[in-house]
This record gives sequence, C-alpha cells and structure tokens, in this order.
Amino acid sequence: MKHIFKQGSNPKAPVLVLLHGTGGTENDLLPLAAEVSPESSVLSIRGNVLENGMPRYFRRLAEGVFDIEDLIFRTQELRDFLDKASTEYGFDRSNVVAIGYSNGANIAGSLLFHYEGSLRGAILHHPMVPIRGVNLPDLKGVPIFIGAGENDPICQPQETEELNTLLKDAGAEVTIHWERFGHRLTNTEVVAAAEWFRANIAVRP
Repeated sequence: MKHIFKQGSNPKAPVLVLLHGTGGTENDLLPLAAEVSPESSVLSIRGNVLENGMPRYFRRLAEGVFDIEDLIFRTQELRDFLDKASTEYGFDRSNVVAIGYSNGANIAGSLLFHYEGSLRGAILHHPMVPIRGVNLPDLKGVPIFIGAGENDPICQPQETEELNTLLKDAGAEVTIHWERFGHRLTNTEVVAAAEWFRANIAVRP
C-alpha cells in the first residue's frame, strides 16, 4: 500500500496510523498527527481502491452503501499491511492508534469490529457503522474518540449513537464530540481530539 512513514522523536509514543477520506491522499492528515501527538511516529496510508479516480479504502455500491465483501477483504489487507510495516519500520505493533476521517474512519472502525488487538485506540472523525450482524471482539479498555456532526447528512446522529452502543457493548471506552458543521472536519474537532488523546492515551513507560 502506498504510504509515508515518519519516525517520531519518542519511540515509546503511540504510532499514529492516518487514514484519509474519499479522494484524499497520504498527505492529508499529517497536520492532524502533528496536533495530536507531535512526538509520535506516523504511518500514513493511501487507500488501494479508486472511485472515479478518487482513492478510497474499500468499494461502495452507493452513497452510504458499502460493498461488504470488499470491506472485509480490504480490512484484512490493511491489518496485514500494519503487521508487515511494524516489522519493516521496527515499531511496536501493539502501540498503534488510528486517526481516520470519513472513509478512513470507516476502515479503522472495521479493524476494530473484526480483529482483537488491531488498534490500541482510535480517533474516528465522522464514521459510520462499518458492518452489521457481526460479533465484535473484546474491546475492553480500548479508548475511542468519535467526532460527529449533529447535522451530518452522510453520517446522521442515530448512526453515531448506534456505533457508540456497539463499541461500548464490546467494552470500548467511547467519547463522542458533537459539532454542527455537517460532515466537515473542523479545527475545533481536531483540537478536541488532541485534548482527548493526551487525557486518554498515555506514552508507555
């Protein structure tokens, strides 16, 4: 998978895995990583699927309708890539936190839904429920930040609440930050995520 790896100043800080929105690239979320944890190493990954020339992490059949077969395949592909990248770049695979926006938040959510221990924590900006009808792994103690819009036309509040319930029922520690700017990722939401990260995800000793 096309990506950027930037070595951080503190090898014990969580490695941030950045996952862009539809039409984005591996450069889009680098400023978020600098805001959230400037001493962390960063692995920013470009989606392997193209939709009308726009990179994504998995196919969809229509707006808000996921190609579930492809989602499952691409989720495993991403997990395998993270495993290989941890060996190649020498970082602790158990100390990985995802930051995703929109489509990137959905693939990060799918990792959490499918693979126990895939992420130490996650910052999900405007995610949807990635898949329904599956038994989630044990997420006890996994901190998750959800940035959501009260007037988000793509990810409506009831979807956010459903995702919150599913994650909490699996044991995750979920915090929701609400705004009223539709599906936009705002600076105030990024600042809230950074404050949450400092309060909930510590540097390992």
